[in-house]
Amino acid sequence: MSKTDGAQAGEDAPDTERLGVIGGTFDPPHYGHLVLADNGRVQLNLDAVIFVPAGIPPHKPERPISPASHRLAMVEAAMGDNAAFRLSRVDVDRPGPHYTVDMLALLAEGYPGSKLFFLIGGDSLAEFGSWRDPAGIVELAHLGVMERPGWEADVDGLEERVPQIRERLARLDAPYLEISGTDLRRRVREELPIRYLVPPAVRRYVLEHRLYRS
Repeated sequence: MSKTDGAQAGEDAPDTERLGVIGGTFDPPHYGHLVLADNGRVQLNLDAVIFVPAGIPPHKPERPISPASHRLAMVEAAMGDNAAFRLSRVDVDRPGPHYTVDMLALLAEGYPGSKLFFLIGGDSLAEFGSWRDPAGIVELAHLGVMERPGWEADVDGLEERVPQIRERLARLDAPYLEISGTDLRRRVREELPIRYLVPPAVRRYVLEHRLYRS
């Protein structure tokens, strides 16, 4: 998988909007999300990156998720004054189940004529074959992948199920920050600091609303 493969090949029409999409529970959003979004924006020449908080992810039924109102507010706080970042409610405002392929289909309808780039980590690519309709996902969007140490995707194996996947991949050269929502919630619960792991506005929101205390 090269840094300049199929995801950037070919010429777009002059008025084609190139949009990055980064999804997740964002419970809470952290600097790892922002690093992925901004590096994707620059390296894939994106006009904007859309943050899409998930409704109820089917792969996380084992834990309660903060209400969408809190997660939307935290993403908005995390985006700050970056004019290239946008927030979408498309997933939280629809009934479940909440699968990525359906979210991308709704975004494609909402941004007709745009070229979508779904931004993910290397761990997500390694598990991509187990997602709901991975072939449908790459029909709707190219993939911008930030490599993560210890996760090496079997692209040859993925091609057996998703024939287009190699030509729809672009690797992002981005610093890897080992930050997880699970660990952030644990730190808050145990009264450990999260300063320097999340934007100041997100930290203030978590503390003011007493999130993750139990």
